[in-house]
Amino acid sequence: MDKSLEKQLILWLRQQKSICGPMLRLSVALACINAVALVAQSWLLASVLSDLVLNGVPVSRHMPELLVLLALLPLRALLAWGRERAGFEAGLRLRRALRGRVLDRLSALGPAYIRSQAVGSWASKLLEQVEQLQDFYGRYLPQMTLVALVPLLILVSVWPLNWAAGLILLGTAPLIPLFMVLVGMGASDANKQHFQALSRLAGHFMDRLRGLSTLRLFDRAAAEQQAIENASEEFRHRTMAVLRLAFLSSAVLEFFAAVSIALLAVYFGFSLLGHLDFGHYGAGVQLGSALFVLLLAPEFYQPLRELGTHYHAKAQAVAAAEALHSLLEGELHTPAPGEQPLPDSLAICAKDLRVMSHDGQCLLGPVSFAIADGEQVVILGPSGAGKSSLLNALLGFLPYEGSLTVGGVELRDLDMAAWRAQLLWLSQEPQLLHCSVRDNVAMGRPLSDAEIWALLEQAHIAELVRGLPQGLEQILAEQGSSVSVGQAQRLALARALAGKGRLLLLDEPGASLDVDSERLVMDSLKQAALGRTRLLISHRLDELNAEDTVLYLAQGQLQQQGKLRELALADGPVARLLAQEDAL
Repeated sequence: MDKSLEKQLILWLRQQKSICGPMLRLSVALACINAVALVAQSWLLASVLSDLVLNGVPVSRHMPELLVLLALLPLRALLAWGRERAGFEAGLRLRRALRGRVLDRLSALGPAYIRSQAVGSWASKLLEQVEQLQDFYGRYLPQMTLVALVPLLILVSVWPLNWAAGLILLGTAPLIPLFMVLVGMGASDANKQHFQALSRLAGHFMDRLRGLSTLRLFDRAAAEQQAIENASEEFRHRTMAVLRLAFLSSAVLEFFAAVSIALLAVYFGFSLLGHLDFGHYGAGVQLGSALFVLLLAPEFYQPLRELGTHYHAKAQAVAAAEALHSLLEGELHTPAPGEQPLPDSLAICAKDLRVMSHDGQCLLGPVSFAIADGEQVVILGPSGAGKSSLLNALLGFLPYEGSLTVGGVELRDLDMAAWRAQLLWLSQEPQLLHCSVRDNVAMGRPLSDAEIWALLEQAHIAELVRGLPQGLEQILAEQGSSVSVGQAQRLALARALAGKGRLLLLDEPGASLDVDSERLVMDSLKQAALGRTRLLISHRLDELNAEDTVLYLAQGQLQQQGKLRELALADGPVARLLAQEDAL
């Protein structure tokens, strides 16, 4: 990973710690209190052992000290538990907040952006990558503070007793972070590749799972199984690479910590034997002070060792933050929320309109047209002409340049919730939820049973629902797999008709239907369009009326517009389409 990008991501991660509230500070405070209790415990233990060994003092003389030692043991355990709990709570708050921000961002970007990536990759971002930030905030960040405070506290306690021991601690301490950095230099890249492999595997598996019937039909199931196996094997290799780095980092830290403690033990051993005579302040090296320093020595290196253990958490967090940062902070063009009230007229006017993608590419335009309130409009054109992009812009899911007004007010300035309340939307791929028929139709609206049955009758699906074992309470399977495409479309139509909006947006509603289902759906739509403005994307000319207004799009441009009866007599693509259909 580029170093400048890594620094930017680390800075972004640190900026998010305010979300954790006081829990990070509480975790550090409890760890510092634990360190003070450790120093006191080591001092008491060294003093008691020195008196017992050298002076032969009976144990009964040290009962107060022993009672304090016994009290410090559960106290330190409680402090350690509190520190872990506070760190976990800090990470939990962060993960909840980030997942909420990701969902809010995706809601603002809209379906057009979400469909640009595989469903599995979004699941990976929301679950796996956000989850990998837990240890960074719960352990790594508090440990960074403890690395400075705890060794300093121990040095302050050791230096007045023996400056040589203090120098050994001070001189050997930098070896651990030095080699930790050297070992961890490749950890960030390894974790980035690990997350990329996970995202590819999740997206690949989800897409193949959803298309399993098609794969079997074309005898590609075995080949795709091999592809998933290869992707899984790649992910296994990436995972093992990360684990190797983590184990190597721990081994290096343990080695240098052991060497440093061994130096102290050798120094005190030779000093007590009389072979070394320096480091003390004139009174010689005493057994009590030697025991005290040796008891504290492992704890002096422990924060550094724990930081090394959690260093891979930093690498994981940086790798996970790359995708999250680009989503949450990236320069993606999102329609800005407006606050203007909805005008009485829903007349639509576009002037030099350019519909843009979220990454700034022009999908349609420039185009100019006007749609009167209550007008029936059909949008024609080949695939890729920009028809769906235009509807996505009207839905507020895509940003635009130029002018797109509703009743004389710019769409971007309107209160989007009030605007969408006026829209009745039906696509060629209806999404049914895993809930009851009633909930799928009502979508949270306070509708009575009679109103729901009326909507089902209007959508020509009531007879089917009456035949279900539980009627309106029948739970539909995931993605509406328990009903046919035509039935799903008609249920979605009933849901759309439940709204009170005045603008009907239809994206090829009959594209995936059989002849009978298409006829029923189109008949219902014709009734629903009475008194409303209708924008219909269609490839079928036989569904049009002579008085329909036609917008013909091709290659991102508006090539023809006007009444169908007029365009049928003029030279142009609409007349050629009508001639081709008559020839068939």
